[in-house]
Amino acid sequence: MSCAGTGSGRKSPTLRTLERLARAAGMDATVAYHPPMTREERRSLALHEGIAEHLRDDPEAVLARARATLAKMQRVAPTSQAVKEWVVLLDRPLVALLPVLTDPSPWARELRHQTPFAGVLSAGERTAIIQASRAREIEASSDDRAS
Repeated sequence: MSCAGTGSGRKSPTLRTLERLARAAGMDATVAYHPPMTREERRSLALHEGIAEHLRDDPEAVLARARATLAKMQRVAPTSQAVKEWVVLLDRPLVALLPVLTDPSPWARELRHQTPFAGVLSAGERTAIIQASRAREIEASSDDRAS
């Protein structure tokens, strides 16, 4: 849910206001605090956004590759919690899997450290995403210095 007026010079809504709006829509409002992503986590997220595009375009081929990679991961690290979670996630419907790939939460960050989607992106795609990620990092650091 987006709040109009934020950034327009008008007063930002309070948490209480957001909670009332959520209740009116039949929802709960929650606030979660977690550490900011590291540069490597932001790059991993960008790579997984590219993987999510491939998954939307050709789910059967991407999932087949991920399952083959996951089988190897299971042989190497059968007790890994991340591997166990990927086993479950890859059996879920695409609409449940896609948001995990692009979720910035600490849980999803940890999952991306042991991804079964290695090799889905071509070398060129991977390079382009990493270069774009570096450019965003440079731009963000120069914006921080200018502030």
